[in-house]
Amino acid sequence: MSTLVLAATTGLTNKGVAALTYGLGAIGPGIGIGYLVGQSVQAMARQPEAAGMVRTTMFLGIAFVEALALIGFVVFFLAGA
Repeated sequence: MSTLVLAATTGLTNKGVAALTYGLGAIGPGIGIGYLVGQSVQAMARQPEAAGMVRTTMFLGIAFVEALALIGFVVFFLAGA
């Protein structure tokens, strides 16, 4: 559905559509980080001797997933302008 059709049918402006899209887009990284941390805690509980390596990998994964949310935030400002 194009932005014009969505704006015409719902009364949202471009900024409103951009905010709605970013809000929906932020759900994915939120779920991803939650799943990543949960699985990392489970891995550390199963193998405590590997906790250091698991923690390092977890933080790298969190950084990459959070980058997706930040890219979406930048797109939100560019689309809303």
